[in-house]
Amino acid sequence: MYKRLKLIQLKYICCFLKTMNYRFLYCAFSVLLLHFTAFSSYILVPMDLKQSNHLKAYGITYWVLEQNVEAYWLLNYRGGSFAFLNLKTLEKECKTRGVSFEIISDGEFDRIKAEIGNPEVNQEVMKLEKAPKIAVYTPEFNSKGERIQPWDDAVTLALTYAEIPFDKIYDREIVSGMLPKYDWLHLHHEDFTGQYGRFYSGYHTQPWYIENQKKAEELSKALGFSKVSQCKLEVAKKIKEYIGGGGFTFAMCSATDSYDIALSAEGIDICAVYYDGDPANSNANALLDYSKTLAFKNYSLKENPLEYEFSTIDNTYDRKLNPENDYFELFDFSAKWDPVPTMLTQNHTRTVKGFMGQTTSFKRSLIKSDVLVLGETKSVDEVRYIHGTYGYGTWTFYAGHDPEDYQHQVGDPPTDLNLHPNSPGYRLILNNVLFPAAKKKERKT
Repeated sequence: MYKRLKLIQLKYICCFLKTMNYRFLYCAFSVLLLHFTAFSSYILVPMDLKQSNHLKAYGITYWVLEQNVEAYWLLNYRGGSFAFLNLKTLEKECKTRGVSFEIISDGEFDRIKAEIGNPEVNQEVMKLEKAPKIAVYTPEFNSKGERIQPWDDAVTLALTYAEIPFDKIYDREIVSGMLPKYDWLHLHHEDFTGQYGRFYSGYHTQPWYIENQKKAEELSKALGFSKVSQCKLEVAKKIKEYIGGGGFTFAMCSATDSYDIALSAEGIDICAVYYDGDPANSNANALLDYSKTLAFKNYSLKENPLEYEFSTIDNTYDRKLNPENDYFELFDFSAKWDPVPTMLTQNHTRTVKGFMGQTTSFKRSLIKSDVLVLGETKSVDEVRYIHGTYGYGTWTFYAGHDPEDYQHQVGDPPTDLNLHPNSPGYRLILNNVLFPAAKKKERKT
C-alpha cells in the first residue's frame, strides 16, 4: 500500500480514536503518524544536464502513472523535471532503466513548489492524472511480418526505447471508428494524398514500392473505396473528427503537409495517372479549399507528378543551409499562462539540431495566423514545430524525419537510441506523448 494512502488512513484512525476517547491507542497512532510524516519523501527526476537518460525518464513517468501514483511535471524547473512519491518499487524501476533521480524530503518538495509558485518565476507545477492510451498510425505488414516501407518512424522508435506501450492501427481501424478509444494518435510518415509518397520516379520498380501500392489498393477496395486517395481522404476526415471531439494528434515529416493537402483537395483529383490510372484535374490549384485545413493556407500543389514534393509548403529545396549550421530555436512561453506550449517545448536546451525529411520545414508565409509556432530557424525564415487547436482537441506538426539522422535515406537502418539517450529533438516527441496526461482543467490553449 502506498505511503500517501497510509498517511490518510492513519489520520482517519487517529480522529476516530480521539472521538471515542481511546487515549492510549490515540497516542500510539499519533506517534506512528508522525513517523510516517517525518520520513515521507519524493523522487525528483531531473531533466537538466544531470540526467543520464532523458528519453527513458519519460517512460518512467508514464509507468508511474500506470501504477496509479500521482506525478508532477515541474515546467521550466531544471529542464522540465518530474516528481512523484518515493516508493521502493519506483526507485528500483529508475535504477533498472538507468534514469537519474534524487530523493528529496516532503518539506524540500514543498519548498520547490513554493519557489515555482512565485508569480515572478516562469515555472509551473503541472499535475499528471493518468497515462494516455496511445495509437500509432502505421502501415500493415507483409506476409512475412516485415514492414512494407523501408524506413523507420521516429515516434515508434522513441516509444519503444522509452518503454511506453502503444497500439498500431491503420486505415481499417480508423474508418471503422476505433479512434475514440485512444487519447493520443501519431501519424506515421504517411502520404494522405494517395500518391505513395511521390516515390514513383526513383522507386516504382522496387519490390517494396510495388508491394506497398498493391496492399494500399487492396485495403482501399476492401473498405469500399475505388481509389486509394478516396480512402486516405476518409481517414484524414476521421482524424479531424477525432481531434474535434477532444483527441490529441501528432504528426511528423510528410504526414504533416500531405494531411492538410488531402483535406483541402476533397472532391478534386490531384493524382496523376501513375498513381490512380487516370489524369489529375488540370485546374486543381484553383479549386483547393484552405478553410478545411488545420495548419496551412495559400499553398500550391507541385504539378510535375515525378517531382519528389507535394506542394510549396515544404522549404527543403529553398533553405540553402549547411548541415553544420542547421539548428532551430524553441520559443519560450509563460508556464503559468500558457502551460500547453510550455509542456511541448520542455528541454535542457533551447537550441535543437536540425534534421531533414521529405517535409523538412514549413514556409512561414503559408501558415495560418491562429497556429502557434513552437520552433523556428530564423536564418532561413522557416518554421519547424507548430501547434494548434481544433474543436476540443489539439494537433502538433513536427517537420523532419528523424532528429538523430540528419538525412535519412530509403533503406537506411533505424536509429539506435541507445546512442542518443539525451536527444533534444527526441525529447520534443516525448513531450507530446506525455502532455495529454496533464490535468484537463489546468490546460489552457
